Amino acid sequence: MLSVFCSPCRYTQGRNATESLGTEMVKLGLPGPVLIAAGRSAERLLGATWRRSLGDSGFVYEVHGFGGECSHAEVARIVDAARRLKAQTIVGAGGGKVLDAARAAAADLNLPVVNCPTVASSDAPCSALSVIYTEDGVFQEYRFYRRNPDLVLVDTQVIAQSPARLLAAGMGDALATWFEAKTCVEGSVVNMRGGASTRSALALAELCYRTLQADGPDAIRAVELQVVTPALERIVEANTLLSGLGFESSGLAAAHAIHNGLTAAPPAHRYFHGEKVAFGVLVQLVLEGASRKVFDDVLRFSTAVDLPVTLEAIGCQDLPPELLQQVAVRATAKGETIHNEPFEVTPRMVADAILAADATGRAWRTMHARG
Repeated sequence: MLSVFCSPCRYTQGRNATESLGTEMVKLGLPGPVLIAAGRSAERLLGATWRRSLGDSGFVYEVHGFGGECSHAEVARIVDAARRLKAQTIVGAGGGKVLDAARAAAADLNLPVVNCPTVASSDAPCSALSVIYTEDGVFQEYRFYRRNPDLVLVDTQVIAQSPARLLAAGMGDALATWFEAKTCVEGSVVNMRGGASTRSALALAELCYRTLQADGPDAIRAVELQVVTPALERIVEANTLLSGLGFESSGLAAAHAIHNGLTAAPPAHRYFHGEKVAFGVLVQLVLEGASRKVFDDVLRFSTAVDLPVTLEAIGCQDLPPELLQQVAVRATAKGETIHNEPFEVTPRMVADAILAADATGRAWRTMHARG
């Protein structure tokens, strides 16, 4: 099997990076007109900067307001808007679902795509895939594309103004990268791009985990103060670039499948992707029989940045047995990444592991509350 490593063509990060959007696109030879698919907060924060940056570089552009869910219907709306404009490049600006929808529309039209995340809440920006949900927010499928984004541009001044909870959610998504990558590499699992992992991808996944542990709490304090610090820059890079490269070029396993299972539980819908993935990491550790030290390291980090370690923390403290079964069945559906684990995984095993992970998290919180 050939080893395959994928990445965006260009990654640019820093304070006020949006000012350079037009210049960066010119450097890459990306053509106009440009359709920007954007969430409301992205347009409010960046609208004036787009006018300057894209206007100064000679780009004609329009903004399409994102509908709120990365569904087939929303992707079709972006495609229709791009066709009306006769767009030659699509820019996604906002959170992970906006970027996923922009990538899907660009792929449908065979156009270049630029991702401009306004939050560091997931590792979506660098990848060549989208997570598609129903209009009601239930996980539906992964869509894979031939190429990664042409440009990922991350403005840390904008991210510093986002809620701390969103940055923590990005750390929850990134937390899974090392554990899932290690499982996939040890099992010689085909990665998200159809090849074997490289040593580089695994090293980036490990660097991602070490960066989270070293800088996570300080980065949370930075966004609480709405300031850009070296710790915040490193965590934004970990959440966005290191995690993105690590998961795509090494692979996913149980943690993300647990997230997908939890989308079948309506009480969990109001929680972010990375928050549910963080709990999924604990479930994966239970399934794999991880050591007490590994559990303690993950629990210590998660509680330090206020990530969920119990079912209650994702709204599922009173999960009825029948709903727990639905979650477990969804997490183990055919084609799910949980089957990258080095053993057969059944719905019964998942249901038991979810309850065991919850009990471990509750015991940890009780012990440290007394301390």
